[in-house]
Amino acid sequence: MALTLSFQFYDLPLQHPFTISRYTVTIQKTVVVCISDGTFSGYGEATANPYYHSTQERLTESLSKLKPIVDSSEVIHPEALWQKLAPIVPDDYFALCAVDIAYWDYYARKNSKSLRSFWSEPNSKTPLTSYTIGLDTLEVMQQKIIEKPWPIYKIKLGTPNDIQIVESLRKITEAVFRIDANCAWTAEQAIDNAKILKELQVEFIEQPLKAEDIEGMKRVKSESVLPVLADESCQREEDVILCSEIFHGINIKLMKCGGITPALRMIKTARKKGLLTMAGCMTESTVGISGLVQIAPLLDYLDSDGALLLNQDIADGASFDFGKIVYPNAFGTGVKIYPK
Repeated sequence: MALTLSFQFYDLPLQHPFTISRYTVTIQKTVVVCISDGTFSGYGEATANPYYHSTQERLTESLSKLKPIVDSSEVIHPEALWQKLAPIVPDDYFALCAVDIAYWDYYARKNSKSLRSFWSEPNSKTPLTSYTIGLDTLEVMQQKIIEKPWPIYKIKLGTPNDIQIVESLRKITEAVFRIDANCAWTAEQAIDNAKILKELQVEFIEQPLKAEDIEGMKRVKSESVLPVLADESCQREEDVILCSEIFHGINIKLMKCGGITPALRMIKTARKKGLLTMAGCMTESTVGISGLVQIAPLLDYLDSDGALLLNQDIADGASFDFGKIVYPNAFGTGVKIYPK
């Protein structure tokens, strides 16, 4: 049967305005890709994101370039298809990611397997996901925690009052804290803040410095009392080796690296280099999250709360019970799209 690639855009309204050190989002634009042979269908997702120059127009252009290759392809292994597609959109790995996840989902459903079963055992242990608290007033950030009891919170920082924020949130919960500074600190601030944050039971710090500040990160890695994980510094496969020299771990985001196929290779390289491994998400629907959690058995940490931040979702699939992944009893990723 011939394969067909199609895609549709959605607006995802958020429960609260989501603010990080760079921008605020109230409605997240996203695209869902479907690859189907008429009997089996697989789904993937990519979001619009200003920091990574991912727009609706660019996604449309890139997916239109990838469509004829998918439509003319035989059913081959996802790794082989990725190798065919990657050179076509070298500057748009968000679109490549959506197609890669959709094809993995299709391939697993066609083979009557859950997607994660290609690389993990059925009852493999998976890390709990964190729940993100975006930047806001102290009162609103506290209220978000009160509204959503959770075992692990990822706290977005990047203000002149970062320590005060963490101190105030620590007063209302004993949950594990992880800090994401989103490139907002200097090396000096990161080293000094880490000492105080460790006392506040923070587990690690994500991307404290700007991605290009390599010398600063070398110093932070050697002097920080908390582990530091790369996010903006680790976008694609080729970044893993450098990150192994200046971070203790990496945060892999499927949209930044081009999907599940390269993420699996990044995890392998990271393990060889002794790095901690984490996977993170964008503010995305259950379509993308259900693809992401398929690699969870291979990871140390997980940040897959994107769909939990939405006011309205567009699909059923993987869900969470107080941080624990609840996989659907289905082949592929188990995603079912709601009628539009």
